[in-house]
Amino acid sequence: MSALAMHPIWRTVILLALSNVFMTFAWYAHLKHLGQKPWIVAALVSWGIALFEYLLQVPANRTGYTVMTLPQLKILQEVITLSVFVPFVLLYMRQPLKLDYLWASVCMLGAVYFMFRK
Repeated sequence: MSALAMHPIWRTVILLALSNVFMTFAWYAHLKHLGQKPWIVAALVSWGIALFEYLLQVPANRTGYTVMTLPQLKILQEVITLSVFVPFVLLYMRQPLKLDYLWASVCMLGAVYFMFRK
């Protein structure tokens, strides 16, 4: 693959990674900070955070779809989600590391292999 063909892939990966940071906070940070607030407050705060997710995710998917199939784009998204989620769980939510994270990662790598093989 030429350097020019790699550019959309790297742009997609970076945008999806940033998008996933916002998505993860939108979906889960309220559990740590808004647990005593009514659910509607948590939903509105999460919705506001999710706006930034979509501002990154939509261009990422549009760019990625120019060089990848939709199933490839989806599995890339899932790998990035796991790559963002595990540090979030460990560092932000202060939950313990589990061996299951490794096994889940191995399964995801297998999925990547099957989606991207020729």
